[in-house]
Amino acid sequence: MNAHSIIAATVARLNHVGGVRQVFLVACGGSLVDMYPAKYFLDSEALTLRNGMYTANEFVYAAPASLSENSVVIVCSHGGNTPESVAAAELAQRRGATTIALTHNPQADLQRVADHNIIYAWGNDSSVADNPMAIILGLCVEILQQTEGYAHYAAFQRGVVQIDGVVVRARAQVAVRSVRFAERYQHESLFYILSSGASYGHAYGFAICSLMEMQWLNAAPIHSGEFFHGPFEVTDRETPFILMMNQGRTRALDERALSFLNQYADKVEVIDAKELGIATLPPEVVEYFNPVLFYSVMCEYRAALAQRREHPLETRRYMGQVIY
Repeated sequence: MNAHSIIAATVARLNHVGGVRQVFLVACGGSLVDMYPAKYFLDSEALTLRNGMYTANEFVYAAPASLSENSVVIVCSHGGNTPESVAAAELAQRRGATTIALTHNPQADLQRVADHNIIYAWGNDSSVADNPMAIILGLCVEILQQTEGYAHYAAFQRGVVQIDGVVVRARAQVAVRSVRFAERYQHESLFYILSSGASYGHAYGFAICSLMEMQWLNAAPIHSGEFFHGPFEVTDRETPFILMMNQGRTRALDERALSFLNQYADKVEVIDAKELGIATLPPEVVEYFNPVLFYSVMCEYRAALAQRREHPLETRRYMGQVIY
């Protein structure tokens, strides 16, 4: 079943008990990062539909009181066997919620505790529209469309068709830039990552997954809108900043941060979604596709950095290596 069919079946089944009232997005690490654009979308567009995003273990230990048969719980785990995520899905089912599971693993434990399962594509050759970030966003668009209605539903579907071409061109566009970035910053040990809107989740993800987990580098995300409310005091000529600039309503926040960094910092890497071609998408929905573009583009940056530092992205000293 595709996203439209899964949500249609869910809405029809829940009509007699009051319909879908809440959407909960639950995962850990990179999978949780993939859910941020969907949360931002629902926060922006929903009138009455409630939503929440939870790291899986907190969902298990501190579940929202509204979790019930009127809830849709979307759980994502790349390998599908993350104990916290499986436990979260089990809890959702015990509370009567409709559970949708996403994983790349057809034999995942997660699949046995879900009402609907989606096996997503992965790798450089896969369409970004078939990757978890876009799928989860699409599920939430369908939920909104089929419960409240969404005025820009058709525009969103056009964006889904267009985004792959934008990503392919953008990755080629940054191929040389990412190598230069790696050459310049290979000896740095700390990075600050700035962005806003739907892409703040990927600023967080690039910090905790790409740099901290995969490169053992200190990193911290900063929301562009919060930069001037404390964090900008650490700005100097020696500290590296990575700024992911959005196309859409929050671009002014990123531009303000860039203006300050250009004046007081020397180590600034700018990745501009507008310059990379995303403005060809419908303006009503383009902001929700920024993080889809940034994920693929920043994969080029982290791969170049890993190669230059001779630190493979798969290297771990704790994850899967020790008991925790």
